[in-house]
Amino acid sequence: MISIIIPTLNAEKRIHRLLVSLKSQTVPCDIVVIDSSSNDGTVNIAKSNGARTIIIERGDFNHGGTRNRASREVEGDILVFLTHDAVLADDSAIENLIRPFSDDEMIGASYGHQLPRPGAGAIEAHARLFNYPSESITKNMTDVSRLDIRTAFISNSFAAYRRIALFDVEGFPSDIIFGEDMFVGAKMLLAGWKIAYCAEAKVYHSHKYGYINEFKRYFDIGVFHSREQWIRKSFGQSEGEGMRFVSSELKYLWYNNPLLIPSAILRTALKLIGYKVGFFERHLPHWLKSRLSMNAPFWESKIRKGLNKC
Repeated sequence: MISIIIPTLNAEKRIHRLLVSLKSQTVPCDIVVIDSSSNDGTVNIAKSNGARTIIIERGDFNHGGTRNRASREVEGDILVFLTHDAVLADDSAIENLIRPFSDDEMIGASYGHQLPRPGAGAIEAHARLFNYPSESITKNMTDVSRLDIRTAFISNSFAAYRRIALFDVEGFPSDIIFGEDMFVGAKMLLAGWKIAYCAEAKVYHSHKYGYINEFKRYFDIGVFHSREQWIRKSFGQSEGEGMRFVSSELKYLWYNNPLLIPSAILRTALKLIGYKVGFFERHLPHWLKSRLSMNAPFWESKIRKGLNKC
């Protein structure tokens, strides 16, 4: 049985397209929407499209903890996670995503090929082309010397987990700013499981970030790597991957839209500054971190609990 889990918050403008694309899949799926007390029509849209809904308090949402809760409330042997703003590219997307589990019993997780959304600009499109190549790959610990931290990469925007493998590593972390997918991917690899990247399983999913959100997103990435330094120690640094990305992006823009190169350079600077500030977030008070972060509720929950300091 396949269980689809979709966390939502005020997603009425986008979730209908995802649910319609799920209903046309070649394999039957049990769809569960776990909603953080939306004040729009998200829950009604989910119910009208046949999804089961779980409602949680908005302040209780956590990228890891919320997915853990949903995982325990579904029955599937395979758990597929999607974000509400993704749209499956064809009717075989889920079938292709889960195929690696039947091909190799040691595959613990599989993630799909994210395509730039229709109308995406060159900067937005390149990010997907760089991170999601056209060839599938199966990764295990023997690949670390070649792929470094990319070995543990996985994205819960479109990913599937073998239930026994997910709970073999105790599920997602209950309190994490984000990056719960890489956290579990790293744990699985260290426990002897493999991760499959399935290029044939395609989904439309990309973002157009403004300059401020580029900083905030990389602030959160810095926080993640600072708090989970065991990943860097086990799989290598992320800085080398960053340099490869910048080089690839500038080359891509040169041939596709050179007028965007100054914007890309500014974004790179903001990403670097955001990452460095986030990496040393332990020196900052939570109220300030909530303003620097894309995941402000993560810090606000700590303030509510009386953890007002660093």
